[in-house]
Amino acid sequence: MIFTDDQLALKDAARRFARERLLPNYLQREIDAAFEPGLVREMGEMGLIGIDLPEAYGGMGASAVTAGIIAEELAYGDFNVSALAVVQSLCGTIIVRNGTDTVKDEWLPKVCRGEATLALSITEPHAGSDATALRLRARKEGDDYILDGEKASTSFAGQASVYVVFARLGDGTGSSGVTAFLVPATAEGLSTTRYRDVGSHASGRGSVFFDGVRVPASHRLGAEGRGFTEVMAGFDFSRALIALQCIGAAQASIDEAWAYSAEREAFGGPIAQFQGVTFPIVEGETQIAAARQLAYHALALRDVGQPHTVEAAMIKWFGPRTAFDVIHQCLLTFGHYGWSMDLPHQQRMRDVMGLEIGDGTAQIMKLIVARARVGRAADPKRQAAAA
Repeated sequence: MIFTDDQLALKDAARRFARERLLPNYLQREIDAAFEPGLVREMGEMGLIGIDLPEAYGGMGASAVTAGIIAEELAYGDFNVSALAVVQSLCGTIIVRNGTDTVKDEWLPKVCRGEATLALSITEPHAGSDATALRLRARKEGDDYILDGEKASTSFAGQASVYVVFARLGDGTGSSGVTAFLVPATAEGLSTTRYRDVGSHASGRGSVFFDGVRVPASHRLGAEGRGFTEVMAGFDFSRALIALQCIGAAQASIDEAWAYSAEREAFGGPIAQFQGVTFPIVEGETQIAAARQLAYHALALRDVGQPHTVEAAMIKWFGPRTAFDVIHQCLLTFGHYGWSMDLPHQQRMRDVMGLEIGDGTAQIMKLIVARARVGRAADPKRQAAAA
């Protein structure tokens, strides 16, 4: 992928921030289970949040490829800080396309300045991959909607300022009746919990409960019953960004493994002299380079208005899986020293593993590609009916 001069300038700024500001405290944020005060606002001042959102709301109106550059560079320093930027782009785009002027004017500038944080609430306790099986209910009452139910597995659940929520309006099934709303965290009847996860403690994941939460009609996002269509379109964007998060984290471990192999001595010289040490790192760097190209290809297709669902699904399963394997090999390069909580490889592995699940498992991504290639014959429901 060839970047423009402007993209290279933004890449350089994000790279310096990631290496100088984020990387030194990556492990400490995991221990603290939080971002340090002022960090998100600092990112907003630098233009690192919502860079793809319109200039009218504080963004730069940048391309999808540019958003990918920022996601990758931030993840080199801190995977979870990059995740925040990705979620703001995904949710922000949903608001730009479907929100009222009142909502957009109120929230998007705050998001871009780092003064407010968006979270996406679509998963439910019984419905992960089957995102159409929502049970959280919305009912119309005068000019408002009343929300009742639970959302699960919401990233930034405990620190979000406002949630993009998908609920079922009426008695339909499947995607019928799914409607999107923007719900402030201060809404009466809204509460959250936090999970004890394997990784990504700094960003946090939890449930969001809605107990008679009243949402004004002005905070409905798009038309009634169109919520599922809108969120699915957004996932093609976020899946490529997620892959670049994982690639950025893996690249950090690769660079550290190269440096260590040149410094660590055994049998009278640096261990880099042994092919058994260097060849696995070469293989990992090659795989990451290939994944990076596919991710940017998907984003470039988006920028020119071309279909990119297949490419996004491909890189969504391939990126996290490849990054995990590469980081694992880098950890092994450090020997017993690598088997330590003092080094970041173990943290990167745990963080990346979460995105082998979130935003679509590998099995779901492969099913998307298979259906696109062979059509409805790959639909298991049709196969069962035919039997």
